[in-house]
This record gives sequence, structure tokens and C-alpha cells, in this order.
Amino acid sequence: MRYDVQSFQEDVIDASHHQPVVVDFWAPWCGPCRVLGPIIEKLADEQTDRWTLVKVNSDSHQQEAMRYGVRGIPSVKLFHRGQVIDEFTGALPEAAIRQWLEKALPGEAKELLSQVESLMEEGRAQETTPYLERILSLEPTNPSAAGHLAAMLSIEDPERALRLADIAMTGEPRFVQVAEAVRTVAGILSSPPLAEGAGKELFTAALDALDAGDPEAAILQLIEVLKTDRYWGEDAARKLGVALFTLLGPGHDVTRAHRRTFDMWLW
Repeated sequence: MRYDVQSFQEDVIDASHHQPVVVDFWAPWCGPCRVLGPIIEKLADEQTDRWTLVKVNSDSHQQEAMRYGVRGIPSVKLFHRGQVIDEFTGALPEAAIRQWLEKALPGEAKELLSQVESLMEEGRAQETTPYLERILSLEPTNPSAAGHLAAMLSIEDPERALRLADIAMTGEPRFVQVAEAVRTVAGILSSPPLAEGAGKELFTAALDALDAGDPEAAILQLIEVLKTDRYWGEDAARKLGVALFTLLGPGHDVTRAHRRTFDMWLW
């Protein structure tokens, strides 16, 4: 298989619109390049269906090396749709390169997750369910998709939300927080506080509102619990409210409208 670049525009830029292209900037005098070369060529032969390798002699192609900020070699850059989306410098061992490829290579799941994040930033979270389901069909242990979907299912399907929360716990901190919030909500829904007192009727109304799919009414009832009996039910109103705000997210209309008032009654 030919790896050496013939036309950077055609072999790298144009080709990367059809399949990711890994570019190995090297030079004949570079010792680490001779170490890296056979490793990355072996991986390219193994994964021809996922990416293409193009080797670029930085001495012969100084203009391209300068354009893409090659300051040390070997320098490996991943091109996708004409742009560098990830890179590393130096002769990494095979295991490290495999790990880098798994993280860096684009795929359907990553593309869909990007769309999910965009929709959520636009306040269109309810449109993301089909995307999240597709991601999890492709990658059942994807913590980001699991976290997003767990947050959305925490009320209507708490059993599945809990299973997804276990996956989300392996992800980045924001999804760990979501997982903990899901567990809090599921625990309260399955075993509501038994305490008597002024807060009981208000807290029950909050749970009824959640069951009806009205998180705003639930939050308003929880605020009333805090006003009436701050620590009723072993601090149940605070625990449930904080969990709900976590699941709704900071950009949700309910969070923006009521989080400040809720927090005020915690003091």
C-alpha cells in the first residue's frame, strides 16, 4: 500500500471528506520517525476501513509542515473534513497510538453526540431522545449519552434511568452528578418520606406534580416545603430540589426562573 503523499490537497484535504486521514510528518534523518513509522503503518493496514495513512516528508514539504504548525517530528495529525481534529508528537508506543485513535477518530456516535449537545444548548432537549437511543445502540457503555438520557428518563422511567446512571458514573464529572441526582430522585419516588407535619401535604403535591410531568409545579411545592418546615422529612425538599435542578440543567426555563428563590430558602 502506498503511503507517501503525492498531492497534499488531494491525498489529505480532499480525501478527508470521505474518510479520516492520519498524516505522519517525518524526515529521513529523524531517529524517532524510524521507530514510529512501522508501527503506524501496521495500524493503518489493520484499520483500512476506518482511516487512511499519508506520510509527508517535512523536508520535501516544508510549506505544508509550516502551515500545520509542525515544530517537532514525528508529528501525527488527524484530518477530518479538511481540518485537523487531533494530533500528537513523538514516537508513542503501539498501545498508546491505539488508544489515541479510539479517542480521536470521528464516528457516527460522536457526530450524533455533537448534535445532541447543540440541541441542548438551544433548549431543545426533548428532540434529542432518538439521537441518544441511536448512540447507545452503537456504544452501549457511552457515559455521555447514558447521562443525558438518564436525566430525561429519571421521572417517567426511573428503573431504566438507574441503569443508565451506572454507566454515566464512568464519565466526566457533570455526568457523575447527573447519575447521583437520578439515584436521589429514584430513591425518593420509590420510598417517599414518612414524616408527619406541615411539609407532608406540600411534599406529596410536589411528587404528584412530578408524576404529571410538571417539574415547575414540583419545584414550587418544594419551595413551599422549605418555607414551611425547612428540614421536614430529613431535608427531603432540599435533596429532591437540588437533584431536579441538576437533571433539568442550568439552561432550563424552570432552573432560570426558580433556582435563586429555592437557594434563598436553604439559608
